[in-house]
Amino acid sequence: MNPTILAIESSCDETSASVIQNGRVLSNIVATQAIHEQYGGVVPELASRAHQQNIIPVVSQALQRANIAKSQLDAVAFTRGPGLLGALLVGCSFAKSFALGLNLPLIEVNHMQAHILAHFIDAPQPNFPFLCLTVSGGHTQIVLVRSHLDMEVLGQTTDDAVGEAFDKSAKLLGLPYPGGPMLDKIAATGNPNRFSFPIVNMEGYDFSFSGIKTSILNFVKKNTAAEPDFVQHNLPDICASIQWALIQTLLKKLVLAAKEQNIKEIAIAGGVSANSGLRATLQEYAQKHNWNVYLPAFEYCTDNAAMIAMAAHYQYLAGDFTTQYASPDPRLKV
Repeated sequence: MNPTILAIESSCDETSASVIQNGRVLSNIVATQAIHEQYGGVVPELASRAHQQNIIPVVSQALQRANIAKSQLDAVAFTRGPGLLGALLVGCSFAKSFALGLNLPLIEVNHMQAHILAHFIDAPQPNFPFLCLTVSGGHTQIVLVRSHLDMEVLGQTTDDAVGEAFDKSAKLLGLPYPGGPMLDKIAATGNPNRFSFPIVNMEGYDFSFSGIKTSILNFVKKNTAAEPDFVQHNLPDICASIQWALIQTLLKKLVLAAKEQNIKEIAIAGGVSANSGLRATLQEYAQKHNWNVYLPAFEYCTDNAAMIAMAAHYQYLAGDFTTQYASPDPRLKV
């Protein structure tokens, strides 16, 4: 089988469409939503309205870029969840309507599984089984990946995601939205050993980031009370120290999982996998622990439909289709 599939991603604030043919991505169009910048975070209602405005031109451009006519499609895929309900509903409804009009089968895709399968868009590709650290604004997980469609969450955050910890920390420091990438950029020029923040050690492979956020809040309040310009005068070192603590929290558990599972194939995925500090530190750990490390291309770190298309490709081959009764699931699990 050489399926040609249109995939749609609308889980948060990016409207994206991609066309994949025989496992090769032909197009990947992403429309971002700048409107959220003025609010310092994603506003769900505004996100869903923007998806409604963007989805038709994005899909049209994806088909045009791929040089694929609607009549050549074999299936339509969409993100079922997890994500924002209103945003998911736009993509789901459009995909079902589009598929119904063309009498095409539907494929519902798990957004977090798709992040992992983004590693199969380009070479090099990880060998099974491998561990994937999936890190984003909403999730932090260590996933054991046995095959393209067989995944098990070994550990996850018990409260906040690491991406949220990055963004909230940046907001406490007065950095503009989105704060995580800005904190990463500033941290590159700072001393990560200047300030100390807690590295929480949960049992097993689970994570917790609520404590470090509280620690950073108290740190900022205490020091700015004594010196109002403290943050501005020490910003690179503060950013570097925060980033170091968050990365060490992640990698401490990843090292434990790799050792106990006896796996040396290690991948990262999700929006935070674009963090330069995490990528560099992971490469250092690769040499130390003799790992084979796989880093996704930057365009496939954040939300995009190419990863949805890749997941849909393997689901199509496995005959894993859904029906017109499919509905979004904001809390869908891996």
